[in-house]
Amino acid sequence: MAKASEFNKAIKELSVDDLKARIQEDEQRLKKVEFAHAISPLENPMTIRSIRRDLARLKTELNSRKA
Repeated sequence: MAKASEFNKAIKELSVDDLKARIQEDEQRLKKVEFAHAISPLENPMTIRSIRRDLARLKTELNSRKA
């Protein structure tokens, strides 16, 4: 849980353009990890969950700034 609070503090400091770039990078990373998992099981499949959650946190921060 400490990782989530540190991550939230870090994304508060990012600009809107940086958030959009980070979202795009994480979406591509998620696709690559899911593709690799489909071919052969990952050693730690929880990485998919953590990437999805980080992506959701980034999108939430971006949407809250737009409002």
